[in-house]
Amino acid sequence: MKNVPLFINGEFSASQSQQHIAVTNPVNNKVIAQAPCATSTEVDMAVASAKEAFLSWREVPVPERARLMMNYQALLKKHHDEIAQILSSETGKTFADAKGDVWRGIEVVEQAANVCSMMMGETAENVARGIDTYSYIQPLGVCLGITPFNFPAMIPLWMFPMAIACGNTFVLKPSEQDPLTPTRLAELFVEAGAPKGVLNVVHGGKDQVQQLMTHDDVKAVSFVGSVPVGQHIYKTATDHMKRAQCFAGAKNHSVIMPDANKAHVLNNLVGASVGAAGQRCMAISVAVFVGDSKTWITELADLLKEVKPGLWDDKEAGFGPLISPQAKKRVLSLIQQGKDEGATCLVDGSEFELPGYEEGNWVGPTVFTDVTEKMAIYQQEIFGPVLCCMQVDTLEEAIALVNRNPYGNGTSIFTASGAAARKYQHEIEVGQVGINVPIPVPLPFFSFTGWKNSFYGDLHAYGKQAVRFYTETKTVTARWFEDDIPSGPNMTINLG
Repeated sequence: MKNVPLFINGEFSASQSQQHIAVTNPVNNKVIAQAPCATSTEVDMAVASAKEAFLSWREVPVPERARLMMNYQALLKKHHDEIAQILSSETGKTFADAKGDVWRGIEVVEQAANVCSMMMGETAENVARGIDTYSYIQPLGVCLGITPFNFPAMIPLWMFPMAIACGNTFVLKPSEQDPLTPTRLAELFVEAGAPKGVLNVVHGGKDQVQQLMTHDDVKAVSFVGSVPVGQHIYKTATDHMKRAQCFAGAKNHSVIMPDANKAHVLNNLVGASVGAAGQRCMAISVAVFVGDSKTWITELADLLKEVKPGLWDDKEAGFGPLISPQAKKRVLSLIQQGKDEGATCLVDGSEFELPGYEEGNWVGPTVFTDVTEKMAIYQQEIFGPVLCCMQVDTLEEAIALVNRNPYGNGTSIFTASGAAARKYQHEIEVGQVGINVPIPVPLPFFSFTGWKNSFYGDLHAYGKQAVRFYTETKTVTARWFEDDIPSGPNMTINLG
């Protein structure tokens, strides 16, 4: 049994808390670790450590901060498979999927190593006679990250490397369901040369989050999770005068035109719908078949029927279990509700069990057709390996369907028509669009740009927007006198 340590002021140490949360392996629900609910004093110590470290870290030259990130990404690459194995043990993800989780985080660290040019301000000479104006980009202070269970490597790495490269310090509160991976990320950050207090990691639940996001010394809050929690965190953080970015729910649609390459569409929909057991905020959970493409639904169902969940080291496994018994119960309830509301269940994974691991949180691929907008399986984010198939006659109907949905995280269209693709990307009210790409997660030199109820805030994760989120702009207007001394005061706003 491993007791997960806190990481405060450069030291890993046991919490003094008497309250712990069991960390389980989802394949059999056996307890593999205990995560502490940090005490109020320990939370304050983490923020105080970050606040103290900020005074010196903000003065470190930007190239030196970038070199820390270069060292860090090299260590992450060196320990890539090791981190992925830890990640698999606490999430149940297949090894290939876990490696992808780690790698997409490494890509953001590489972008953080490129921070120098993104920290450049602007300048203009002679904005008025003899007066120059220039701006600097400066860090905020202590930043907070609250991360979910589904990507315990990638999403922390979305946050603290960019914030720290910008000159801030950071407190990370990872998901209590899989804290081992973030702990290993922190260990490697120390090995990369991070000074004490620049990164701190505390564990716990709602009480710890509430204390952190209302703390006077926390200046910015980043969150990834569900809609109701995201709304609460955004409102609480902004009510306490903090900058906030909150990534919330999703219901991602893929529109399939009849002129698309059928084999390409079907193969991509299989992975995009049930990969990672559907526990991705960018998973395709609704396939909208336009016109004659509806005849492909049966073939899609047959392909999904062949995908089998399995253990992390089973190379034949399509995906692993859900994260918890509670998650499984919720998904099974929605599957049953879909049947009760009249949807046709072409593939039913609700009875799936893996021999020898019957206690695990298993749900097999599930496919519904005859789905309507009024059904719970359409309205709610299922977060399981469940695909809803819908049928419309025209591209215009498909666009209207997607735009009526309250979420706007990601969408895709499969087509051979440039005109159809252009129309879709222009008219669709979704922040991230794929054209013949099923899960359009941008690489880190762009930003992750969900819309509508999928995001609360103004500036998004990673890319240039992250630099703006984690910094303030200071504008300086300067005049240097030579021999001409003004004869009297200037009583107007005119700089000249």
